[in-house]
Amino acid sequence: MYVGRFIVVAPNRAAYRVSSRSFPNRQVIERDGLLTVAPTPDAPETDNPYISYNCLRTTADDEQAVIGNGTQVDPITEKLDLGYPARDALTESLLALDYEKDDYDTPRIAGVVGDEESYIGTVRRDAVLVHAVEEPTLVATYEKNRPEAVDLEATEPAAMARELYDADFEHAVCAAAVTRTDEGFETGLYNGNGE
Repeated sequence: MYVGRFIVVAPNRAAYRVSSRSFPNRQVIERDGLLTVAPTPDAPETDNPYISYNCLRTTADDEQAVIGNGTQVDPITEKLDLGYPARDALTESLLALDYEKDDYDTPRIAGVVGDEESYIGTVRRDAVLVHAVEEPTLVATYEKNRPEAVDLEATEPAAMARELYDADFEHAVCAAAVTRTDEGFETGLYNGNGE
């Protein structure tokens, strides 16, 4: 089954996978303390605005992490840094950016992992859904575009990224993950080539 891009958010960790039929030449890279989805060096040139974006950021005080499938990650993080409650930062940013204006009306998906609360959300053509998370919860851009409980065995970031990459959904490209620790957050990634 092809579900497109998806995230899994749990109370103390989250992971994201890029799945793509149209633009498989992408990778997750670490830069300036955040994780970014970017074209691989051999990717064909494109003017598609949805190909490259920050998929994982933490707040300036390292109290919350934001994960998602597009540019909404940045304004959600910025609103959290301004003191917005997680639910409000997630909801307002998803509403403001709306679903992607591509041929498929691709939903935007995002999650916030915090010390005391975590949320998962999506904005689709027909709805905005934001839910508090008490167990691992998945939302995808297609087919599974309503938050639903799932298993997430791994707790270490690189292992979580690999677990999502290996999930039984078609067209895996790359994955990123984050875990809350006593010292803040740890991140990991997997690009499908042993790294």
